[in-house]
Amino acid sequence: MKNTIKKPLPVLQNLEVIDASSDGQSVAKTNEYVVFIKGAVPGDIVDVQITRKKSKYREANVINIIHPSEKRTESICSHFGTCGGCKWQNMDYQWQLYYKQKQVADALTRLAKIELPEIQKIVPSAKIYHYRNKLEYTFSNKKWLTNEQIKSKEAFDNRNALGFHIPGLFDKVLDIDTCYLQEEPSNAIRLAVKEYALKHQLSFFDIREQIGLLRNIIIRSTSTGEWMVILSFFYDDKETIAGLLNHLASTFPQITSLQYVINSKKNDTIGDLEVKLFKGNDSIYESMENLKFKIGPKSFYQTNSEQAYQLYKITRDFADIKNNEVVYDLYTGTGTIANFVAHQAKKVVGVEYVSAAIEDAKINATLNNISNTVFYAGDMKDVLNDDFVKENGKPNLIITDPPRAGMHEDVVKKILEIEPERIVYVSCNAATQARDLQLLDTKYKVEKVQPVDMFPQTHHVENVVLLKKR
Repeated sequence: MKNTIKKPLPVLQNLEVIDASSDGQSVAKTNEYVVFIKGAVPGDIVDVQITRKKSKYREANVINIIHPSEKRTESICSHFGTCGGCKWQNMDYQWQLYYKQKQVADALTRLAKIELPEIQKIVPSAKIYHYRNKLEYTFSNKKWLTNEQIKSKEAFDNRNALGFHIPGLFDKVLDIDTCYLQEEPSNAIRLAVKEYALKHQLSFFDIREQIGLLRNIIIRSTSTGEWMVILSFFYDDKETIAGLLNHLASTFPQITSLQYVINSKKNDTIGDLEVKLFKGNDSIYESMENLKFKIGPKSFYQTNSEQAYQLYKITRDFADIKNNEVVYDLYTGTGTIANFVAHQAKKVVGVEYVSAAIEDAKINATLNNISNTVFYAGDMKDVLNDDFVKENGKPNLIITDPPRAGMHEDVVKKILEIEPERIVYVSCNAATQARDLQLLDTKYKVEKVQPVDMFPQTHHVENVVLLKKR
């Protein structure tokens, strides 16, 4: 049997980083191929080590920064570079905005290939840290060891971790000391749970072996100062669970909703499971203008509350709804946009695939004494048919806020058949939005484009487009 000797990974020297890609990496070019680089910032001159070879491109990691870019800034998080959550934390925020704006412009011009107005300047986020209202952490008995820890040759007998999954590795979890995405007491709650679990020798979950008590913790907050904590356990050990939850409740009186779930499945999702209330209220409430929105343990709500308000105001302004108009809100989620614009319209019709979200939408309408919204659950391409339009009336306006995959082609075709006067398209993926805009271009002209930064330190960007019938 032959001994196979691995060839050393090739190194490219003196590369100039020229751009940032839509997936959070940076871009350089050689005479033969494009190089996508982790850890670099446009303007850097770097040496990189190739990690993956393809015919037209390479992937690489930075091994030496020869000349740092003026766009570079010091990351504040000790986990930067290992945790995949904030890929642009080493880039000055003004340049993050520049590349997000460029991402939208590139997608709409290069992919949509349609007539466009001048793209409005991106709306920045007032907060660039501590802006998230929801974080989910995972317990693991197989802590991910960083290169520095491995090189230290220290013996790691205790591999228990509570943190984030390593990107692309379902069974590896990075133990988190401090996360700068959610305000306190978020970190304090997580660390207190971990400390209690270690002190009382509670078992952390092993996803491969499917053993261990502690699985996940979800921490949610609102701008009104309410906090929800949901702990997920693999099996029901009532005494042990009560001990941990009572400790949390007494340590953090800020927690207004303390809940738990028993999840014995092979995946971490809790949407199909009963969530049990341990202490406090079963929900927390977010406010926006004069509206209140109920958020349960399974409810979807935009994770940057303050910037969601800016996004919805732009959507409402673009919509320019009159009081005699019928509005369809497609992919309505928990009906936040539908209820937000309802006071301007004759009627708002929300459609969403997730039935639990539709129940939340109805609750939020009742909570705010809104009587001119109706909500339907089902697959958009099946619900949106001739009978549906006949029953609810032809819309003057369609607001659509689809998931990252964009709208199904059948949905686009149906919108073209329905022919509303205006469409407001809210998207979290400029590439799939561009694809759909190209299909809509046969009957609609793009009038306004407004990017919005919902997620500072990341490459993600929202974009709002107004289309009017030709």
